[in-house]
Amino acid sequence: MDNRAGSSSENLRNKCAACFRQFNKFEHLVEHMKTSYHSVHEPTCGICKKHCRSFESLREHLTGLLPKQECRNIFNIRGCRFCLAILDSPNARWSHQERCQFSSVEAGQLARLANLGNRENLSTIDNGGTRSGPQVVALACKMVGGGSDGSLDMCARVCLIDESENIIFHTYVKPPIPVTNYRYQTTGIRPEYLRDAMPLRQVQRKIQDFLCNGEPMWKIRTKGGRARILVGHGLNHDLDRLQAEYPAIMIRDTATYPPLMKTTKLSSNSLKYLTQAYLGYDIQTGIQDPYEDCVATMRLYTRMRSQIHKVEDYPLASNPQNRNNFAWWRQGDHQQLERTSITPEQMLEISRSDYYCWCLDSSTRQG
Repeated sequence: MDNRAGSSSENLRNKCAACFRQFNKFEHLVEHMKTSYHSVHEPTCGICKKHCRSFESLREHLTGLLPKQECRNIFNIRGCRFCLAILDSPNARWSHQERCQFSSVEAGQLARLANLGNRENLSTIDNGGTRSGPQVVALACKMVGGGSDGSLDMCARVCLIDESENIIFHTYVKPPIPVTNYRYQTTGIRPEYLRDAMPLRQVQRKIQDFLCNGEPMWKIRTKGGRARILVGHGLNHDLDRLQAEYPAIMIRDTATYPPLMKTTKLSSNSLKYLTQAYLGYDIQTGIQDPYEDCVATMRLYTRMRSQIHKVEDYPLASNPQNRNNFAWWRQGDHQQLERTSITPEQMLEISRSDYYCWCLDSSTRQG
């Protein structure tokens, strides 16, 4: 009996307090904690409190082929299928889910945008009411094809919106080399649209100057400056096609944000899938409009930013203040660690995230 009790206690000591993985030896748990970067910012099951690397992993835990049965049963009754939150009652769930699901951008609104043509002068932006902190804009481009086989992506249309989904800038773009494939079925772009369009170099300069907002590129920082946060999907590609540069610390990309990536090897989900799964409506069903993509990425961003996580003075594993959090671990003296009687919960308490959580952009956290 005593042996069983001792074995049970040892098993609990070797169990990760975040993902619940069980290890044979305490030192294996230590090595796991060194590389997992578990933190309060990970998507977490509202029932059993298991930490998951992404929302897709959490969705599998709740509704996948092999879910945790207890969690699935409760989620089916009280869980929101969009944000995966657990509500207090079925009625609360119904009311919450009604608010959580967005409406698609109306076809009439897209038609008005098409009739609008170009809005080539960058307008002032609405920063979402009284929210403090850096202004936030979303960018999307549509590409036509260049080169002998039409496979070279070239930006032919670009749109920028503010946090209230107002159009700041919208124009067709004249590529620097001839277009060999207009990809009309998805872009809706015809040759006459680009004949007198704004040259790429001019578009690049306008957008880059607007994003920097008067700050030198080398001086841009996440807090306290004038530069704007840039939201989008696959922004590295869009900026490359615009021949524009922007600091990574100001980019919020829904294609590379770990909580929004696929479970397997954390590869990117499509914007179409993310919008359907987390916002509850369909996009890119015919001719694609960059305004529709901007709205989807902005909504995903604001949803991720609105998450409430425990406030930490230094939330990133890369912060210099966290370098000594696991000094004993790096020394490899596992026996010394065991003698300190540190628990899995205490190890989780000092563990920090390896990515920048967008909740840190929230006005309540601005320093």
